[in-house]
Order: sequence, then structure tokens, then C-alpha cells
Amino acid sequence: MALIRNAQLAADIYTDARDLDPVPADRPVIVSLAQWQHNRDALLAGGQPLGIRLQSDQPPALVAGDLQHFAVVALEFPKFRDGRAYTHARMLRERYAFAGELRAVGDVLQEQLNYMQRCGFDAFEVSAADPLAAWQAIENDHTVWYQATGDGRPRALELRHRQAN
Repeated sequence: MALIRNAQLAADIYTDARDLDPVPADRPVIVSLAQWQHNRDALLAGGQPLGIRLQSDQPPALVAGDLQHFAVVALEFPKFRDGRAYTHARMLRERYAFAGELRAVGDVLQEQLNYMQRCGFDAFEVSAADPLAAWQAIENDHTVWYQATGDGRPRALELRHRQAN
């Protein structure tokens, strides 16, 4: 999988440690919720940058008190029809003020990248043959938005009011 961050291909310094036992202590890792719950103290003592991967049925409230320890929160899309990660992304950004990297992983479709970004995702694991071209194809698909979201872009109504004034 390629990682897109800030509209660019990016190196992924994190090791997906979900299937590793023990969790490596010598490099940045992304762990599962179960690994975090069972090895929290050891992971914190390791001092390496940490990330956590939450499945779609694991709401951010489960780690809300520990968010300051994570540089990355990876939210899983198990299939494109499961949109719970959109809600979780908004909760992380708006309710819990998570300022680290919010990564979309799993069944991340090109057609949904814009919506993911609007919900607060800023990094995406993309499986397309040419991931950067996939990103560039959607980057400017939408220029006007009706829904309010956390990315700061004005909604259609706000744009109309600005034009009227």
C-alpha cells in the first residue's frame, strides 16, 4: 500500500505491529487496541513514536484518555459500505481535538478520498496502481460543499452570503 499525505506520496516510517509479538521497541509502530490495552506501560516505556489502529467497531472513546501518546490514529474501513470511520474521524478532530495524523486504512476507495479528507483524515493508504494519480484525479472534483466539516472550507451558504455582501 502506498501512503498519501499532504497530496504527496509519503514514506511510512511506521511498522504495522498488529500481528507481531512482542511489539518491536526499536522503531515507530502502529498497534491494535488489544495490544495497547495489554502492553500500554511497555509501549510507553519504549519511547518510540506510537500509532494505534482502530477497527470500525472500536470508537475513539476507548482511547480518548490516551490520545496524547499517539502520533497516528489509523481508522479502518473494512469495506466501502462501512462508514463508521467517517464519524470516528470527526469525533477525533472535533470532540477530542486530536492533532496528530489521522490515517484512512483498509478498503480506501479513490471515490471516497475527498469525503475522508473533509472528515479530518490527512493520510490515506491507497492500493491503486498509481496512487498519486488517483489522488490528483479527485483532488479538485468538488469546489462547493453543503455540509459543514472540520476542514475549514466554507459551505455553499457561506459563499452566497459573502457574494451578497
